[in-house]
Amino acid sequence: MLKVEHVTKKYGDLVAVNDLSFEVKDGCIFGLLGLNGAGKTTTFRMILGLLDDYTGDITIDGKHIDYKISDKIGFLTEERSLLTKMTVLEQIIYYGTLKSLSENEIVKRLDYWLKRFEITEYKNKKIKELSKGNQQKVQFISAIINEPKLLILDEPFSGLDPINVELFKKVILELKEKGTSIIFSSHRMEHVELFCEELVILVKGKSVLQGKLSEIKKNYKKKNLIVIGDIDADKIKKCDGVLKIEKVNNEYVIGISNESYAPKIFKEIAKGENITKFSVEDPSLNEIFISIVGETYE
Repeated sequence: MLKVEHVTKKYGDLVAVNDLSFEVKDGCIFGLLGLNGAGKTTTFRMILGLLDDYTGDITIDGKHIDYKISDKIGFLTEERSLLTKMTVLEQIIYYGTLKSLSENEIVKRLDYWLKRFEITEYKNKKIKELSKGNQQKVQFISAIINEPKLLILDEPFSGLDPINVELFKKVILELKEKGTSIIFSSHRMEHVELFCEELVILVKGKSVLQGKLSEIKKNYKKKNLIVIGDIDADKIKKCDGVLKIEKVNNEYVIGISNESYAPKIFKEIAKGENITKFSVEDPSLNEIFISIVGETYE
């Protein structure tokens, strides 16, 4: 288990990370979210042991990060760190050797993953000859070649088409089932909702929202009413508690400030015709993120 306890990191007078604490249990996918400059990259670097001049504690299974521990960590960076003049084989041997693996073991694991990602024919191709999507597959392989105990994924679906996104999803969930702790970072909130059981949102290095995703959504006061049918949208807008109303495909999405307003709004909606659906739903993580981050910056 990864523990980050009251960690603060400063660059001169700039506080990049401010009293940050969270835990990532074995076999858990944890979301670390925030706008650019929120402190995510600095946090990753501290976890990886690349920065050590901070206050607080970062441990894995109770041990501080050193080379033996960092060998058990995998990191998929948002910016590609592949050496484009190397072949895929050379690149993965290089990364695997840095993680203290033997060349025979590296090649064995590489062959397995090339087959899984359907790119066996690229084993001896130079990185620069691969498409953006296939480079991302190689980058992913480099992050998991050491069978990490902790895996950090920063925008893992960058450059992937929908079919390969599904392939990545399957592999990530398999790693989770095997007990790998995963930190997942993305600006695509729908991807975060698919994976993350717990999360923290950072703003200017400080946690502004943290906890289990299901509880965060349940406890968030603003809700959405989903309606299918013919309604008078102008009248609904004037109802107490209504924040917004929009039509998405054949559904009306009505944002309300509190679930307690739902019964009265439903009475007005019931005056419409052909009402085939009325439900109260939690807001999306994207709505919560925009609301929380916006409120913090105001």
